Formats: sequence, structure tokens, C-alpha cells
Amino acid sequence: MTSSSELFKQAQKLLPGGVNSPVRACKSVGCDPLFIEKADGSRMWSVDGQELIDYVMSWGPMMLGHGYQAIKDAAHGAVDMGASYGAPCPGEVALAEEIIKMVPSIEMVRMVNSGTEATMSALRLARGVTGRDKVLKFDGCYHGHSDCFLASAGSGLATFSIPGTPGVPEGTVKDTLLAPYNDLEAVKAVFEKEGKNIAAIIVEPVAGNMGLVLPAEGFLQGLRDLCDEHGALLIFDEVITGFRVTAGGVGPRFGVEADLTTLGKIIGGGFPVGCYGGKKKYMNRISPCGDVYQAGTLSGNPVAMAAGVATLRALQQQDYDALEARTLKLAQDMKAALEANGFKMTLNHIASIFTLFFNGSDVTDFESAKKGDAEIYSSFYRHMREKGVNLAPSSFECTFTSFAHSEEDYEATLEAVRSFKG
Repeated sequence: MTSSSELFKQAQKLLPGGVNSPVRACKSVGCDPLFIEKADGSRMWSVDGQELIDYVMSWGPMMLGHGYQAIKDAAHGAVDMGASYGAPCPGEVALAEEIIKMVPSIEMVRMVNSGTEATMSALRLARGVTGRDKVLKFDGCYHGHSDCFLASAGSGLATFSIPGTPGVPEGTVKDTLLAPYNDLEAVKAVFEKEGKNIAAIIVEPVAGNMGLVLPAEGFLQGLRDLCDEHGALLIFDEVITGFRVTAGGVGPRFGVEADLTTLGKIIGGGFPVGCYGGKKKYMNRISPCGDVYQAGTLSGNPVAMAAGVATLRALQQQDYDALEARTLKLAQDMKAALEANGFKMTLNHIASIFTLFFNGSDVTDFESAKKGDAEIYSSFYRHMREKGVNLAPSSFECTFTSFAHSEEDYEATLEAVRSFKG
């Protein structure tokens, strides 16, 4: 059998950096990537035969674990009927019904093929609705790789210390305004100067691309109020947090409703899919019933739709409170074990998501997230992988649990953490 090392050498001749998404290359953690052969439940197996407890979970969407039977059955059944039609199918209606039923702020939805496509389309809609060009985003928040969002993005750009990226014309990002996450006064100052030109605020309501960073009390409501005052739209990017923070998204947890919401990853049960949705008065501006154009040949793909329906129906039967309690205990126990070994740690947690920062001080925005010790995290990542635990290969990402993780998984994880000495 071909090893991960051999596959990576081959891939580097065929794919830029040997990967199809930069963070996967594991450059920031000082090792080569593992190539995965299969996954099931809470576990993955590399082509080298190594079994790993997975806390990346395909970067968040595998809430039910890998290979959930109802999702597999739905996808197999859809494939048997045809992999793609380029035409409407019953599954897209069924998935739209589930999303609208679960997310209070969404009255109408448009399916797309990725989170990036969802955010760029939502912004286009906001610009069309308001007749304005500018968008305000936050330092360290990542909204996909469309040009206007790559100003001060977190996640992969932060991992590789790329300040924006070549290939994005200055004119494309001139309408992107920036503010520090959780700094409402800075946002107010931007609106005082540019309020009449701002089409939208786009925000990860719980940030997940500088590690996990929670919104300060009143921050989201403050954004809502500013948008209302100045006639801008509020866009919640829930590509990571959608159906993870609650079964109805972030809005119900914090009592703040967005005008538009973007979703991805989880609504396809692991298949490539995304969507954007919101108030009918805005969504009805989308072509063909309105004048804002957006299209996609594979949008509403029947296999992804079937998997998504199975996923959301299954999630409605799950105990989110129990998973949150179990996740918090795991995170706290990991933090305590690392502190017992002499490391200064900060824990940010919500629902089934957490990040352990190797810095020992509060992390409330991108600047404080960057103070984490990347070298120690790299050593920690390599140690945990050697012990059979798969973490994100970047300190600017989150750790995700799932309904498939067991107490046995947690104990094995803690045993590996306790043996880390740096």
C-alpha cells in the first residue's frame, strides 16, 4: 500500500503544495500531512494504517460523526437515481423546508455549492438591496476566498502569515472596511464616517477562524442596532457555527436576528454544499424573481440535498445540551492537564466547539489570538497525532466534537494530553 509520505511526494508534483487547500499541507506544524483512507464515527484511518480520534471532523460539519448510516443511505439512494440533473429536484425543496423550519431568521433560501459561494452571493444581494458598495468585516474573520473578503482574514491566511494575497486588485478590496472583532466602538466610528455607503456588516457571530472567539456581551446586538440605524444589512456567516451552536443557529442563543445568513458544510452532511437565506423581502430580489443575478449548475445537487435532509432531520433528535456539557468537561480536563505540565493556557468554548490557546491570557480578538505560542502548538499537534489524536494543523482553528465521540475517545485523548511535555 502507498504511504502518506509517498503520496505527498507524488501530490507535490501534481497539486500546488501537494494539497487542494493550504492548511492541509501541515507546514505550520512542521510535518507532512496524513492521507486518509477512510473514516467512521469519531475515527479516521490513514493510508499508513494509523487509527486516529478525529477532532477536525471535516472542519466542523460531521456533527453526527463520519459515516452516519442515515446519511449514507440517503446519499446512496440519490446516486442510484442520478448524480446530477442541472434541473430542480424534490430534495432541494425538502432541504429548504428543514433549514427554514430550524433557523428562525431564514424565510427563504438559495442553495449554492460552498461557503465561499454563499458569502459572496449574500454580499452581492446586500449591495443590490441597499444600492451601496462597501462592506464591513472584522480582523481575523474568514468568509471564504472571494477577493473582497481576503482583507485581514484569519484561518489559512493567518497560518501562513499572508497579509491578504497577491492576485486581488486594490480596487476590489477598497470597499472592504475593517474593524477589530468585539470592538463596538471601532465599528461605530466606521459607521460615523462611512455609514451612508455601507451595504452590510458580515460577521462570524461566533468567530472560528482565529481559533474560537466568543462575541462580547452586547456586541452582536450593537451590530444589529447600527445596521438598523444606518440602513445596512447584517449578515451572519454561520458556515462553521450553523447547527453547531444550537439546532437553530447562533441567533436564538444570543437573541439577535440577522437579515441574511450563510450556511455550508453541515447542511450537506459532508457533501460540498452551501446556502444563503433570510427575509423574503430580500431573497425575492434574487434572479429569476428579482434583479440580483446568481446561478450555479450544480446548485441543489440531488445527492447533497438528500444527505442534507437526512442530516438536519437527525440533528433535530439529538441532545445538544448533553453534548455541550461533555465537550466542556473534555476541554477543561485538557486545559488542566496542560497546566499541570507547566503550560499557560486559555480556553474558549461554546457548544461542541473549543480552542485551547497556549498563551494564558484572554483571547477576545485577532490580536490576542496571535499571541498564542505557535511553536508549542506545533509540538502539541505532532505529539497528539503520534498518539492517535487528530487536531487541526493550525493554531488558528477550532476543535470539534460530535455526537459520535465516546467517553473512551475522551479518556484516550486525555491520556495523550497528559503525556505532552513540550
